Amino acid sequence: VPLQASGGGLVQAGGSLRLSCAASGRTFDNYHMGWFRQPPGKEREFVGDIKWTAGTTYYADSVKGRFTISRDNAKNTVFLQMNSLKPEDTAVYYCVAREASAVRYRYWGQGTQVTVSS
Repeated sequence: VPLQASGGGLVQAGGSLRLSCAASGRTFDNYHMGWFRQPPGKEREFVGDIKWTAGTTYYADSVKGRFTISRDNAKNTVFLQMNSLKPEDTAVYYCVAREASAVRYRYWGQGTQVTVSS
């Protein structure tokens, strides 16, 4: 499943960015799509995901209340709206997808850099 992420950039603390991830090659019923990130010098970490059909979302505690994941079914695109950004949100963000029955995320897009300045 090809995943194409976009929308990263440089923003000041307190600002907002929206990442997009366009998926192609199939329909995404019974899939979860979401985001991971890797801060500089740290391990990759889960940010959040969305059940494609139901639209149910789940977030890491570190972003809950600030980040929102949504999707556009017609365009097979998932979004990550990031508000109240903090310098610790600086990371490479990856779009991911997995079948609902899978435990691990099988499909990964290329990363997009998000840098939050203080």
